[in-house]
Amino acid sequence: MSNVLLTPSLIIKEALMVLENNLSFTKGVDKQYSPKFGTEAAAGQKIGSSIQVRKPVRYVGRTGAALSVEDAQEEYTTVSLTNQEGVDIQFSSQELTLSIDEFSDRIIKPAMANVANRIDLNGLAQYKNIYNRVGTPGTSLVGTGGAALAPYLSAGVKLDNCAAPRDGNRNAVLTAQSQADLVQGLSGLFNDSSDVSRQYREGTMGRTAGLKFSMDQNVNTHTCGQQGGTPLVNGASQTGATLVTDGWTASAANRLKQGDVFTIANVFSVNPQSRQSTGVLQDFVVTADAASDGTGNCSISISPSIIVTGAKQTVTASPADNAAITVNGAGNALSNEQLVYHRDAFTLASADLVIPKGVDFAARAADKRTGLSVRIVKDYNISTDQYPCRLDVLYGWATLRPELACRVRY
Repeated sequence: MSNVLLTPSLIIKEALMVLENNLSFTKGVDKQYSPKFGTEAAAGQKIGSSIQVRKPVRYVGRTGAALSVEDAQEEYTTVSLTNQEGVDIQFSSQELTLSIDEFSDRIIKPAMANVANRIDLNGLAQYKNIYNRVGTPGTSLVGTGGAALAPYLSAGVKLDNCAAPRDGNRNAVLTAQSQADLVQGLSGLFNDSSDVSRQYREGTMGRTAGLKFSMDQNVNTHTCGQQGGTPLVNGASQTGATLVTDGWTASAANRLKQGDVFTIANVFSVNPQSRQSTGVLQDFVVTADAASDGTGNCSISISPSIIVTGAKQTVTASPADNAAITVNGAGNALSNEQLVYHRDAFTLASADLVIPKGVDFAARAADKRTGLSVRIVKDYNISTDQYPCRLDVLYGWATLRPELACRVRY
């Protein structure tokens, strides 16, 4: 069959499909799509640059027959649509007569692979919001036999302790080296023959131990803060998202860095449904770089907030004065931040970009299932018989429920 002139709708639908197929980490997360941004607003109407995603309500519950009504306090996470990724290309009028398969292979696939790579990279940077962790920066995870799977099983326990659903939506994103080590470590164990065959052919894990494994070269690397001194809690009965501490080496920026993780002596995590102690020290993540003053004092912004009662309780008790603080990883240590997560831990929000006027053609396509929207704009250069063209995606990332994810650090 002879080739036909490619239309805007045909090209953009192919671009959207290619983008989805090239995503790795992003495939396993919650996605939100808003059609409101690409429409012409009424006079004076401003849509803004963010959308709100509803979080599930939590209740304390009651024991016994007496009625105890609780207010439904809905919470929202704001997702700022601040990321615009794209690729600028050009092609000739002759290339527009190619078949869609040829056009996709030569032009669309390389472009959308680049966009997908950056979406995944920015998504994996959400590790800085996650406090659950297993492993230690600078310490290898390599094990043989069942020990190769141990870190990911331990991460699964962290998710269980945080009441993450076991509904088939748990995922693990590994570095290329970790995936190779894991396939090698499990090669001699009992596995379903089809899984073994796939691992042998493709060198990938697929689904095992309740997790869907995938590899992503964009797994972020974290550098721990300088630390130093003997850090202690400064003052009893502290609650909230700021922890006052002392005992650090005096006068230093980046004493702790955003994304660092630490525990506090005798402050244990609780199951978010039952509020019962898990028997495991609560991990806290630093949410902003922290510096020590001239006497070694340091106020640290943390997540989760220290909450000791009610439906949103996070820990068994507030820390005691002079309780010891233990940072995960040595000062300035490097760590690969792999993630084990339930789909609802993170959300990717995408929105339609405006279709401009006065160009050769422009089109966009959105898939509500994947939550992605792609726009193409093409113009014509009469001097060169070329079509300069741009492909764009507008999106934003947010951590929706950090308790449903765990960092596997090494």
